[in-house]
Amino acid sequence: MSNSKIVAQLYTLRDFMKTPKDIATTLAKVKKMGYDAVQLSGLGPIDPKQLQMMVEREQLTVAATHIPFERMQDDIEAVINEHKLWNCRYVGIGGLPGAYQTSREGYERFAKEASVVAKVLDDNGLRFIYHNHHFEFQKFGDAIGLEILYRESDPKVFDFELDTYWVQTGGGDSAAWIRKFKDRMKVIHLKDMSITEDRKQIFAEIGEGNLNWPSILEACREIGIEWYIVEQDTCQRDPFESLAISLRNLKAMGLQ
Repeated sequence: MSNSKIVAQLYTLRDFMKTPKDIATTLAKVKKMGYDAVQLSGLGPIDPKQLQMMVEREQLTVAATHIPFERMQDDIEAVINEHKLWNCRYVGIGGLPGAYQTSREGYERFAKEASVVAKVLDDNGLRFIYHNHHFEFQKFGDAIGLEILYRESDPKVFDFELDTYWVQTGGGDSAAWIRKFKDRMKVIHLKDMSITEDRKQIFAEIGEGNLNWPSILEACREIGIEWYIVEQDTCQRDPFESLAISLRNLKAMGLQ
């Protein structure tokens, strides 16, 4: 098994993962293009044991997942058992549920409720990770939403999965936020951003857009990131090609 830390976020390929057969085919393609690890997200219905057989067959590591928060609350035992089956430590939430987004009190409530779930995961050898978007950069009094989550959650069990594209969209500095999370982040989402001829902001393959990758990767190395997860929400070309370009460019930057 390779020691590569670069991960393919399968949400990028969600349109090709509707059925178990599609999932098996897609995992084989991801492995062939050079990825040795994946993040589980955006998959169609599949039995967890069947999925484990597929990733084992392709010699892929499950680095992390994205699980609905409601399921973490209501079905935590099954979530724990699945992650142990997959030998996956990082249990991620893909985004803040809408009910919490509109007020400071909502962010504070989520931080407390998620910390309770995160404690159960931690007691079972797993780790809760929070994936941000841009709306967490809305200000509520003296702090933006992401800062409120950082302050009000339990630092012993509540970790982060910073997304570079969404930090940029929110007006933040990815390298600065990476360093801020230095004791609470081992997993990061790498995404690039570019501007089209008609001046629209779009997702881009890593290294093909405008983010400051030398600065971002330097900060990641400083804090000891374990998994560098490549995601592209929307691709301007074939999504498999986009993932391959990002992998190639990251390796050219010295990331292995």
